[in-house]
Amino acid sequence: MPAATEHLFAETRRHFFGRGAQAIGLAALATLTADAPTAFAKNAATGAGVAGFPNLPVRAKRIISLFQSGAPSQIDLFDHKPGLAAISGTELPDSIRQGQRLTGMTSSQASFPIAPSKFKFTQHGNSGAWISELLPHTSKIADDLCFIKSMHTEAINHDPAITFMQTGAQLAGRPSLGAWLSYGLGSENADLPAFVAMISGSLDQPLYDRLWGSGFLPTRYAGVKFRSQGDPVLYLSNPPGISGKLRRDVLDDLSAMNELKFQETGDPEIATRIVQYEMAYRMQTSVPELTDISGEPASTFDLYGEDARTPGTFAWNCLLARRLCERGVRFVQLFHRGWDQHVLLPKNIAIQCRMTDQPTAALVQDLKQRGLLEDTLVVWGGEFGRTVYCQGKLTPDDYGRDHHPRCYTIWLAGAGIKPGTTVGETDDFSYNITRDPVHVHDLNATILHLLGIDHSKLTFKFQGRHYRLTDVHGELVQGILG
Repeated sequence: MPAATEHLFAETRRHFFGRGAQAIGLAALATLTADAPTAFAKNAATGAGVAGFPNLPVRAKRIISLFQSGAPSQIDLFDHKPGLAAISGTELPDSIRQGQRLTGMTSSQASFPIAPSKFKFTQHGNSGAWISELLPHTSKIADDLCFIKSMHTEAINHDPAITFMQTGAQLAGRPSLGAWLSYGLGSENADLPAFVAMISGSLDQPLYDRLWGSGFLPTRYAGVKFRSQGDPVLYLSNPPGISGKLRRDVLDDLSAMNELKFQETGDPEIATRIVQYEMAYRMQTSVPELTDISGEPASTFDLYGEDARTPGTFAWNCLLARRLCERGVRFVQLFHRGWDQHVLLPKNIAIQCRMTDQPTAALVQDLKQRGLLEDTLVVWGGEFGRTVYCQGKLTPDDYGRDHHPRCYTIWLAGAGIKPGTTVGETDDFSYNITRDPVHVHDLNATILHLLGIDHSKLTFKFQGRHYRLTDVHGELVQGILG
């Protein structure tokens, strides 16, 4: 047989067996759900979620996560421990540390001296919440917030801890919270993604796309990262020489070919491709309108601060978060880096607070005055807390703090949350939880509950197992529910 003919025969044979396997698979699938490909395509096209969800009363229609990457010090912001001043510089008692493992940054220290916060705390609002002088704007909205001072996690280093907060697992590969929500509830706006992620702050800590990824869910549920330079979304503009009509014609032809392939294979990633091409086309109009803030009144920038005029700042991202919520985007996640303060904490935490305090409070106030806070859940917090003992040299004016997974503080506001409350307590060293511990799985279970989802019911079968965001754990945090 000539080589050319043999190659053609081999190619045909591969296609034959490939298509044969696909046909067998589709025949088996057809015995279970005869119209599964059509149903999937319809689901993809309409932006609907999983049938049967929401399966609980809906308190929140959307969520804004203000993730403070690097772990803010609870002792210097919210967890007031006035008794530490009298024992400053003394050794942290072994009865308090209880053999907790140390990171590589402090494991070689011979001493663990207690470092009280150098910042003044006062009580605010009718709730009497203790808040640091570093957060004057957040102090003004104290009665809108619900603090959880007894958060705890399982990881002691950043990457696994951030991954755990976002996906419910320390190892990469699971879907993020936003992806689970997009999968379960679908989208409310056909012209914008259901899930948007934005990043601000210093470059000292890497953040990976998998943190807003879809894991083993179809990739159409992954978050779309907005950028601060160039097109807000990659490849949004037409290439030079490509007209809008030509792009539309190309997309129509691609869609027709992809639909044929989808009918042949039933591969959900092909349906994803169809949907994402169409979303990209629609975003050519919707995203420039979203990011054009020229129509915002001067009062907006009085509220958020002048930084809100500059793309890429935390203030700009907070303003965009409000605009995204107004347009029905279900999950907006802002990552702000720079809170990993092992040294020079007093100086560096003050810088972080100046960048984030005003726009954070402004976002809550803005949502409230527009009637959006009633059905928008806002969550502020990092991946773990920081130690009461000093990392490095302790001086009267300077100290650093290491990672501390055993207790830390977050706050929530908005839909379904009991405002002006505090859940949980820690010991006199902000080192151990003494009342009402809240695990990461508990927090995620409660977030899903507020969005109308029973966390134990929203699952996806992968490699023979039904997975969920909370794994096999998670209890509702009843004390924060309004």
